[in-house]
Amino acid sequence: MRNVAASSWLCILLMGHVTAAAQPNVLFLVVDDMRPKLNSYGETNMVTPNIDNLAINSVLFQRAYCQQAVCSPSRTSFLTGRRPDTTRIFDLHTYFRRLAGNFTTLPQHFKNNGFLTVNVGKIFHPGQAAGGDDDAKYSWSYPAIHGSTAKFRRDKECKGADGLDDNVVCPVNLEQVAEKTLPDIQSTETAIEFLQNRSIDQQPFFLGLGYLKPHAPFKFPEEFLKLYPLSRINPVTNPDYPSWLPHVAYSPWQELRSYHDIKIMNLSWPFERVPDTYQLKLRQAYSGAISYIDHQIGRVLQALDYYGFTNNTIVTFLGDHGYELGEHNHWTKKSNFDLATRIPMIVHVPGITSKPSTPRGQTFPFYNALTSTKTINNVRWSCSSTMCIDEHAKRGSYRTTDALVEAVDLYATVSELAGVDVPPTCPPNSLNVSFCTEGTSLVPLIRRVMASRNTEKVSWKSAAFSQFPRPANRIQLNSDLPSLADIRIMGYTMKTATHRYTEWVAYDPVTFTHNMSHVYARELYDHRSDPDENVNLADDISLTGVLTQLAQQLRDGWRKALPKTVV
Repeated sequence: MRNVAASSWLCILLMGHVTAAAQPNVLFLVVDDMRPKLNSYGETNMVTPNIDNLAINSVLFQRAYCQQAVCSPSRTSFLTGRRPDTTRIFDLHTYFRRLAGNFTTLPQHFKNNGFLTVNVGKIFHPGQAAGGDDDAKYSWSYPAIHGSTAKFRRDKECKGADGLDDNVVCPVNLEQVAEKTLPDIQSTETAIEFLQNRSIDQQPFFLGLGYLKPHAPFKFPEEFLKLYPLSRINPVTNPDYPSWLPHVAYSPWQELRSYHDIKIMNLSWPFERVPDTYQLKLRQAYSGAISYIDHQIGRVLQALDYYGFTNNTIVTFLGDHGYELGEHNHWTKKSNFDLATRIPMIVHVPGITSKPSTPRGQTFPFYNALTSTKTINNVRWSCSSTMCIDEHAKRGSYRTTDALVEAVDLYATVSELAGVDVPPTCPPNSLNVSFCTEGTSLVPLIRRVMASRNTEKVSWKSAAFSQFPRPANRIQLNSDLPSLADIRIMGYTMKTATHRYTEWVAYDPVTFTHNMSHVYARELYDHRSDPDENVNLADDISLTGVLTQLAQQLRDGWRKALPKTVV
């Protein structure tokens, strides 16, 4: 991890081979802990105009899933194009190159193909999980850039009833925090400076831009909280432990309990609920953090447009996993619930998902801090001191698909879109294969969605797969995320068009093998009648046939779930 001053950045940015920009650039946006709580995903109370405008010029995937609902395993998976059972990454401390194989990562692949690859903010999970240097030796042209204020993440800068403390609800006055800024603001400014100082005819770039929020603590400029009056925050409709949920499936949300404002509640472990009034404040703060990130993304997209890169830059946007905000009495990811594994995923391809932009401002018209109202390109904007809300985006004009897709698919997708070699499908044992993928390029799906006049269902994968480890068949302090050596059970999950099915089976962390014949517990949810996953039907004897079919499909795995034909 390294901080780079602006003057040093200018030296770095102006280096590199000057070539004709025959290949498109890539802006790879990753957001931490963001579930699809966006206006463009149907959350009409959310103020997310910039991501929504990106979605209007893109394909939006309604049913996209991560492969494990926690940072490092998920990021390692989509950055290597392989699933957790192959990367052998299930915790926050293990580096895939030391444990599994010397896999070629997505940015490394682009670097090997002549791209300038730059990491700003959190792309890999920092620290030991990425070799101590964000995999810079292999993946990036230069050391990763992190804001100098990242080290103040848990500083006591939040005004609680008893003074300044380490609270999870943490809107701040920027004038009163260290360096008068925040890490995600610094990442935005670095990315804008990068675009400002590059020419469109220099070597193509792969810019990985990773934001820390809305990950807890919910620390962001306080003006974004004002977008969500507490009186308008809806309470959780399913705040209780789900019916017939096996204990192995539950996460006791230890991370949230570590914050001062939660700790002083003295909640009985593991099932006492956060008081309803504070649940609303947590949900309010999470929403504010999302709008804060939306604002940062808008600034970068505006710069992309302003400096002339819009027509030649692929933009991908995804959350590394979801997050439960009190549903199922969960305040965490770290489970196999749909709210933990389902992610926002948006792919923009110039000339395919949007028309060329002339002049500046046509495709990404993001203008902040304007007057009270303004009309841009025949679209009326309602503006505040921090952002403008595109009322056209609020009505929704999105190209969406309900096809089942996975974060692991992005490697092949971005490669094909950028015109670099698409990795082949990995063989069953790929530990010694450096370049392959366990995902599928979404390019045929993207083209089919864009060719259709209206949103329609298309034939694609028959299932999406996720997994999560546990240390025991009971709830204990390390149930949320056991270290590799403590894993004894693995919860394998499959999402189909109609159901979510999970088996919690024996796992050996020494041999990295599972025993599907040793099943500790099962979960079955019918999304047609129970989309919120409140009632586990796994013990319903009338569903024996469904269970048998889904159990076999789970064992058949992802290879047999791949698209049968090109759509």
